[in-house]
Amino acid sequence: MRGRGWLLRLVIAFGFAQAAVSMARPAVSYRALSLGADERAVGVIAGVYALLPLFAAVPLGRRTDHGRCAPLLPAGVVLIAAGCALSGTANSRAAMAAWSGVMGLGHLCFVIGAQSIVARQSAPAEQDRNFGHFTIGASLGQLVGPVAAGALVSGHDGAMGRTSALALVVSAGVAAVSFTSLWRIERRAEGAARKEGAAKVPVHRILRTRGVPAGILISLAVLSATDVLTAYLPVVGEHRGIAPSVVGLLLSLRAAATIACRLVMTPMIRLLGRTALMTVSCLLAGLLCAGIALPVPVWALALMLAALGFCLGVGQPLSMTTVVQASPPEARSTALALRLTGNRLGQVAAPASAGLVAGVAGTAAPFLMLGVLLVGASVLAVRAPGPRGSSPDARGSGVERVRKGPVRSGGRH
Repeated sequence: MRGRGWLLRLVIAFGFAQAAVSMARPAVSYRALSLGADERAVGVIAGVYALLPLFAAVPLGRRTDHGRCAPLLPAGVVLIAAGCALSGTANSRAAMAAWSGVMGLGHLCFVIGAQSIVARQSAPAEQDRNFGHFTIGASLGQLVGPVAAGALVSGHDGAMGRTSALALVVSAGVAAVSFTSLWRIERRAEGAARKEGAAKVPVHRILRTRGVPAGILISLAVLSATDVLTAYLPVVGEHRGIAPSVVGLLLSLRAAATIACRLVMTPMIRLLGRTALMTVSCLLAGLLCAGIALPVPVWALALMLAALGFCLGVGQPLSMTTVVQASPPEARSTALALRLTGNRLGQVAAPASAGLVAGVAGTAAPFLMLGVLLVGASVLAVRAPGPRGSSPDARGSGVERVRKGPVRSGGRH
């Protein structure tokens, strides 16, 4: 396998899988509302999406470190499609929460396999770029999915339950399209060789490696913001009289800005340095999240969401590179799985906390909570070391990586 055709196919497959999830998640919120759920219940259902993945991430990462990554991709697509379709046929909030968890488990399988392939098949100097391109697939899905959900879901009395169910069934079909790109993505020889790999690196050693905790926590904050925004903007729209189609367009505008960010990420890293870029983007994202709580007109909300999407585009790919290059080489999939565990922990805690906050202080209050979380992430970003093998942001981190590289490759800190 030569060139980067594998990466293009992976981005396409991820785009369809993410489009299905991004279409299903607001549809789940609307269907829950049609079944009589309040803000707290919507938060719980959104949190269950991440509950199964919270326990499955590390075992899947262990398996991937010593075997092939590619089998996780079709398994993930099957679970996503099943979770979407069965959420559309569920007639109770408990059933919707359960199938939402299945959807989340499928997304986790796909993402662990895909991220591990990118880490394994990219040279260190290419990882910022390749992870950035990989996450464009997610952003494309987040761009298309909410628009499609908004176009299908009707806010008219009596129609929301039926149309949200239709959106969920359609999202299952969108997920199935991913199968068309799941071929010749992984180098079989390399995947097979890893079955005879070294002994497992203890989780506590990975978590004590400098750079890994910061990467995990920054990723948690950024993804929690994206997740709560996807789940709660429909609730805000209902309270402010914004139509579901407009809410879908607003969510897609945020995703389009994220794509724009990732297309220009390499020159931004060269200009600002990795540390400064992560710090400034998290700080601005926190301020913009808090601004969503204000009762602004729709056009101002659109501008804030576009700027927020651009800022949120930085955290995911750079935190992936930070975690991959800081962790022991024989445990990179496990380190990525720990990062995803942190993400899912945030996806469980953030929507549930948002639901409690919204129930007490109103639907705009969760965005203030997210603002505080992202400002905290900006503080962590200041102290996060830059990955080795990359020329940007050489202030201190590059020299330190050269000095500590041989020690870390042996699995010690």
